[in-house]
Amino acid sequence: MMGELTDVTNRAQGFALLPMISSIGVVAGPVIGGSLSRPQDHFQRLFAASFWADYPYFLPSLLAAMFAALTFVMILLFLNETLPGALLYRPRPTVIDGEATPRGGDYGAINKKSNLPGPVPMKSLLISKVLLPIACYCSLAVLQIMMCALQPLFYSASVADGGLGLTPVTIGFWMSCLGVVNGTIQAFFFAPLISKFGPKTMYRIGHGASALLFALFPIIHMIARRSGIVWSVWALLSCQLSLTVLQSMAFSSVLIYITASAPNQKTLGAIHGLSQTTVSTGRAIGPALATSMFAYSVEHNVLGGYAVYLVMIALTLATSRFGAMLPVEPGT
Repeated sequence: MMGELTDVTNRAQGFALLPMISSIGVVAGPVIGGSLSRPQDHFQRLFAASFWADYPYFLPSLLAAMFAALTFVMILLFLNETLPGALLYRPRPTVIDGEATPRGGDYGAINKKSNLPGPVPMKSLLISKVLLPIACYCSLAVLQIMMCALQPLFYSASVADGGLGLTPVTIGFWMSCLGVVNGTIQAFFFAPLISKFGPKTMYRIGHGASALLFALFPIIHMIARRSGIVWSVWALLSCQLSLTVLQSMAFSSVLIYITASAPNQKTLGAIHGLSQTTVSTGRAIGPALATSMFAYSVEHNVLGGYAVYLVMIALTLATSRFGAMLPVEPGT
């Protein structure tokens, strides 16, 4: 939808809104999950029943489900179609001054505006111009979802088991800091950075930041194992948050490439559908693979328990080739 609402002159500004707005959820989500889990421990009078002890994560899950349902209703009732002429039904005409006019505007005018080239066969979209940005998007998404799976596991596991041993409340509030920092930086700096360096450079910087992000995990743990949770641990965790912001910028950059690869507006749905299907496959595999490698590395003390991070760094370096192959100008 953002691709249909923007063009080459304002696409960077439009796509900068995506991580900025999603950061609100990144702020609220961890706070809700961290503060409302195990409610008997925090609100003993309100949640004294045994149900809350048996299901300690029901309350934040219920709130998330209610929010998803509310969002669905809002979209159903208030979200307008962005593609001109893509109406699912022809409005019933209203007689005004003896002439039949569609409710809500001139349907004929809408059709004239929507005189766009039609969709093309899916087979014709399987070309390097389309598949290369999708490959970049998929590799970045797999790295990001693996990081998202490892991060809370690393925070919550004991120091002896390869983590930091933080409490759920601390984890929730710390991860919400990412949303604040990410939303602020995306809002004020993404569009100027795209204008200055271009989407290819910003993608490669964000993708490369993943290697440094994974490399910080063993360094932080070694400090925590030797000295406890000292100020240097929090300083390096802050560096990780900054690298995660760069990683988020890479998502906006590669989405610009995917949108620009569409032959016309009516193929945007097919191209983004293809990209999301590909990315979802990687995101389905990534978390289980990352957490399993974490457990195996710690249990068998492979490379001191840090083998999982070496694999992640190697995967980042291996997929960096996709970013190098992107054209300088999206859509070319």
